[in-house]
Amino acid sequence: MERWEDTEALSERLQKAVSHTMRAGFQLDVEAFTLLETLSRTEDPVVLMENITKKIDEAEQKPLFITRNLIEEFIRATAQSQIEAVEPLPTETPTLLDARKEAFKPHAKELKADVKVLEDPTADITTVGSLEEYQEYFLDRFRRLQRYLRQRMDARDATSLSEAIKAPVNTKVKVIGMLTEKRESQQKTFLRLEDTESAATIIAYSNLEASVRERVQTLLLDQVVCISAVKTRSELLILEDILFPEIPQRKPNKAAEPVCAALISDLHIGSKMFMRTEFNRFLLWLNGKLGDERWREMAGLVKYVVIAGDLVDGIGIYPKQTKELAIRDIHRQYATVSKYVEQIPDYVELLIIPGNHDASRKALPQPALPKEYAEPLYESRPIHSLGNPCSASLHGVELLIYHGRSLDDVVANTPNASFDAPEEAMKLLLRGRHLAPVYGQRTPIAPGKRDFLVVDRVPDIFHAGHVHVEGHDRYRGVLIVNSGAWQKQTEYMNRLGLEPTPGIIPVVDLQTLQIATLDFRAN
Repeated sequence: MERWEDTEALSERLQKAVSHTMRAGFQLDVEAFTLLETLSRTEDPVVLMENITKKIDEAEQKPLFITRNLIEEFIRATAQSQIEAVEPLPTETPTLLDARKEAFKPHAKELKADVKVLEDPTADITTVGSLEEYQEYFLDRFRRLQRYLRQRMDARDATSLSEAIKAPVNTKVKVIGMLTEKRESQQKTFLRLEDTESAATIIAYSNLEASVRERVQTLLLDQVVCISAVKTRSELLILEDILFPEIPQRKPNKAAEPVCAALISDLHIGSKMFMRTEFNRFLLWLNGKLGDERWREMAGLVKYVVIAGDLVDGIGIYPKQTKELAIRDIHRQYATVSKYVEQIPDYVELLIIPGNHDASRKALPQPALPKEYAEPLYESRPIHSLGNPCSASLHGVELLIYHGRSLDDVVANTPNASFDAPEEAMKLLLRGRHLAPVYGQRTPIAPGKRDFLVVDRVPDIFHAGHVHVEGHDRYRGVLIVNSGAWQKQTEYMNRLGLEPTPGIIPVVDLQTLQIATLDFRAN
């Protein structure tokens, strides 16, 4: 529905809402009108006042003036049956805020923001697409990942492929290379490995122990790995084991005081499937107007909201998208985003990166959202607009923020991988220390002198989205979070067999790195 996104239409609807109120025998006081004007950015004011006046007519005592408190009480009462908790920090099911309770006093409002941008590719993207850039890109990837492999005690003695091929028969060798080909049959898998000087064919037989077979099966093209093998009489190598660059096991950083971050993504505003009502509940919760005392306490600890891409649905992104669009203009889509974003409390720091539906270039890495399209968003409130991927520190806790487009390639090329468990696919990216290893398939990657997709900094939290399924787990000390979505299943998702879990958001306590998931869907 588009009626409250246009300024003239908004003014007209407000006038009709006031006229209806007066015809019903009531008047709005100044504070009530101000609240109605704010709510009208995301709610139809006419429908809202029709429902409120109908409710008042049913009461025994009818006020002459409709006050701000009366409108707020109506909103809370309407939402009461439409929220439930999934894995909340407190064990009780939350209730809606009672107007008689103590006013919302968020602890986060008293906290000084602590945001440090650690890595952002925006200023360093200079791709022109030349052959030299492609060569530099893959050479940079190889050398950096090779360095991480050689830091492992069990890979320090790796030799070049040319030296391994010249080794005597039955010699055990270790080689580091980039996987350029993978062919599987029932009995064996053929791998083609390249380094900066040579290439070799490696055979992995099916009689390997289970853990090694699993590593062979999850190998992705263009990954850099170390392979332990035995030299044969020909130039073939027989695989015995695989080592990945791998992130080290480490103790994560934690905030020194109680403070939380809400991790969200994939709003897809502009789509008919955007869950406007559910997102409004999320905003009410952030503002302390939804939940019992413990839930309000959790909301009051939220100092950061991180949006990992796909703020809008975009235009022409997938087949037959047009018929599922409520807003068919990209500028108006971002103008609508700004109306929602400005309702996030002003003491909350907002970090935003683009996704593949946003008005940024589609190839990774993506620069921050361009003001040419998203100017209303930049004007709505202060934001940290960063590129995809990026790294930032919140109260001393490091986040790797990535939209997650390459999860499509991981699921497509990995046996037993599924969109139902995005956290498992995210583990594979950390194991290989690269966010989009597969080149030339579903994930467009732009070459450059530096590969910004190599995971140099090991994060405390790895936050992604894209697949519209909430999931989280821990891997070698890293909290992995996929934040789900705010869009119901589209026809395109249905054809792909993707079952989203929208309206569920993870909230991370940065002091403990414990996670709670809140479900804002209707019962």
